[in-house]
Amino acid sequence: MKGIMVQGTSSDSGKSFLVTALCRLLSDRGFRVCPFKSQNMSNNACVTRDGREMSRAQAVQAEAARLEPETFMNPILLKPRRDVSSEIVLEGRALDTPAERGYYRTFTRTLGIEAVRRALRRIEERFDAVVIEGAGSPAEVNLNEFEIVNMRVAREADVPVVLVTDVDRGGSLASIVGTLELLGEDRGRVKGLIFNKFRGDRSLFDPAVVWIERRTGVPVLGVMPWVEGAAIAGEDSLNVHWGRTGGEGLSIGVVRFPGLSNFTDLDPFELEPDVELVGLDADTPERTLRSLDAVLLPGSKNTMRDMAWLERTGLARAVRELSRAGRCVFGLCGGYQMLGERLLDPDLKENSEIREIEGLGLLPSVTAFGAGEKRTVRTEGRVRRQLSAGEVPVAGYEIHFGVTHPVEGSSCPALLDVAGGGVEGLARPDLSVAGTYLHGIFDADAFRALWLNAVRRSRGLEERAVTDTRAMKEHAYDALARAAERHLDVGAILRLMGLA
Repeated sequence: MKGIMVQGTSSDSGKSFLVTALCRLLSDRGFRVCPFKSQNMSNNACVTRDGREMSRAQAVQAEAARLEPETFMNPILLKPRRDVSSEIVLEGRALDTPAERGYYRTFTRTLGIEAVRRALRRIEERFDAVVIEGAGSPAEVNLNEFEIVNMRVAREADVPVVLVTDVDRGGSLASIVGTLELLGEDRGRVKGLIFNKFRGDRSLFDPAVVWIERRTGVPVLGVMPWVEGAAIAGEDSLNVHWGRTGGEGLSIGVVRFPGLSNFTDLDPFELEPDVELVGLDADTPERTLRSLDAVLLPGSKNTMRDMAWLERTGLARAVRELSRAGRCVFGLCGGYQMLGERLLDPDLKENSEIREIEGLGLLPSVTAFGAGEKRTVRTEGRVRRQLSAGEVPVAGYEIHFGVTHPVEGSSCPALLDVAGGGVEGLARPDLSVAGTYLHGIFDADAFRALWLNAVRRSRGLEERAVTDTRAMKEHAYDALARAAERHLDVGAILRLMGLA
């Protein structure tokens, strides 16, 4: 098939970044290009139109390629648990068997590689080319026997590989040489090298380029600079810019649960000029907590355990006190469940040891885990009119176990009217406490502005206009493509892909 694979000398070398850039660049040139990553390990998931799960990172790459995300772009998603296992999501559906060591080795040789082959066939039939992302490093010799995400995939797709390395962290030359030395027969599949995250005078790096080409015999296809403010969703929670702000404004505390998931819900706030995100954990000083203007409780891979952690660390008490002091509190998915009065898990559906625990008691609700499968669905709707003076449309996706019901006799209104009928979420009338299962709700600019202005009012600050993050994201994709055009040998890449 026509395409290329981007592998890295390490994690966080820039593979996702380059795949995203190439997807937009090739789309701009009129190619129907598809991103692909056979297997991703992340608790950042999204839901496709047909109600299936896939990695958020590949959904972002699809957006850059101007495509609707589909699960064949990421047929295997491993969602880590707090023990040594992971939930396996195969072609968008969770398997009953967790990815523990013995089972996983069998899985990669059977169901796993079969799913990869099916996905590659679909891509070859529907697209002009594929841009494949590897994972970690292809030189993990202890994993070669059962890996299905690096060189095994390059062989299955029969595409050339470009190897990317992170200059900024140091040791990039040694990383390239060492990686190539460990690849064995697959070394010949590496047709190009890319240095990423370069800062400073490019000419000072020229001797390194000459040396590595002579040493390895592999051409350097470009030196990508450090790109600030890319506004592209990352795979790793380390990519969240805690404490960064564009100026004086709102300080929003985000609880960093041990089981934190779907932290890409936070990305839109990084585009707000007057908002900073402050990570909250067991070591957060009291003075930091007192300085917060609002608190966000994000998603959790294990709500019961993380609620117990919240109590154990004293953060539950701190959140309750902040709410009593008039600070706004918002919960997303697992965080929404914790805002209620009680959480019940009699059958240990969440893979925890806790059958019942008290919630924060900030919303009159009870969440029960038990009958029923995981809910994965896209949802559209609008904020209920009693909570907003104007029309505030929202869209997002639900990925959760458990059902949340208001306590009988409660007058607390639902947050959303759902398209097609029904309601979702709960909120106090002034939005001082609110919660929803809807991941991606803060991507809706009007909703984010509604909630942030509620926070501003509660702190005696002026309201602000809506920030158009959709336009900012498109600008970011275009900026990545322009950077790739300037700093990569695009002609050589097109020839490697069979497109020139």
